[in-house]
Amino acid sequence: MPPLNLLIKPASSGCNMSCDYCFYVDEARHRKTASYGIMTSETLEAVISKALAFADHHCVIGFQGGEPTLAGLEFFRYVVALQHKYRKPGQIVENAIQTNGYAFNAEWAEFLADNNFLVGLSLDGPKDIHDRYRVDHGGKGTFRQVLRTVELLRGHKVEFNVLTVVTAQTAKKTDAIYGFFKKNKLDYQQYIPCLDPLEEERGRQTYSLTPELYGGFLKALFQQWYLDRMNGRFVYIRYFENLMSILAGKYPESCGMLGRCANQWIVEADGSVYPCDFSVLDQWRLGNLMTDSMENIAANSRVSEFIGESLAIHGDCKNCEWATFCRGGCRREREILPGDTAPKNYFCEAYKTFFAYSMPKFRQVMNRWYSGQAPKEF
Repeated sequence: MPPLNLLIKPASSGCNMSCDYCFYVDEARHRKTASYGIMTSETLEAVISKALAFADHHCVIGFQGGEPTLAGLEFFRYVVALQHKYRKPGQIVENAIQTNGYAFNAEWAEFLADNNFLVGLSLDGPKDIHDRYRVDHGGKGTFRQVLRTVELLRGHKVEFNVLTVVTAQTAKKTDAIYGFFKKNKLDYQQYIPCLDPLEEERGRQTYSLTPELYGGFLKALFQQWYLDRMNGRFVYIRYFENLMSILAGKYPESCGMLGRCANQWIVEADGSVYPCDFSVLDQWRLGNLMTDSMENIAANSRVSEFIGESLAIHGDCKNCEWATFCRGGCRREREILPGDTAPKNYFCEAYKTFFAYSMPKFRQVMNRWYSGQAPKEF
């Protein structure tokens, strides 16, 4: 069995910030129960014990929200204790947490360092950009608190990367964002295209990211990254590294680049399991770990239904020269257009523009950094 990956939402959709573009708040509004509160110790034990019993050699457990730190530091101390209790001999267990960094302190940083948590820290760039949407419940920007968290993580030698949401506004300020990260030595970066609300026409929000804007953003970001890499400076950008993996003949690790969905084992605070973070909706509930086994949840017919829906290929994709790199993209980015029978990626034109621009230079980076790995011809 491959490594088991779980993503647990210990505080459900609860958050101590109020970001307009938050996809999970929107998702929660589309189900009968918007928030399941804080996960109980009984539910946590059921989740951890069943997950480690089901996993073979390797289990990766991530914590997300909402804001997972709202569950409290004692909750996470109990996580580690349960993992020690239920871990099988020789079994590897890794932990990660995605946080807005708003209410961090030294005690949190010390705990994460001592227990080798990988941290994904949400930071949209310099103050004017970050504070546009990432605000507290009073509408006040959170940039200074997050920068303090950066220093706490560094001071305690916690491994972390920054997660940046790409909106209509940030897409126009690529150089400023990249320059800010470079100045502050934030060299591990992940850029996430902003999602429009469910069941709503795209492009109607102030933050809505259009294909034209996204294509321009990717090209501008790539150029900055390319210059640094060719000059010997290592900067990790998750999307670009996944494309490099494809060029090297390997599988990408990012699920949205595999060309098909899988059961991602998303666990809500009540123990309910869903196949994808973008589909934590009533119609995709697979079961509950308080009452169901991992085996029964994995065998739920909705899993194969969910995966099957992701396999539909739009006619334009079948002969597209960039199909190897795009692979249809993330399911959430696909939409049925009038006259079509299969979904097409909303950002299709952005990807075409970007691949045409970047692929020759990607090969140069491959030869510069990975000369021992011959990239595929293209």
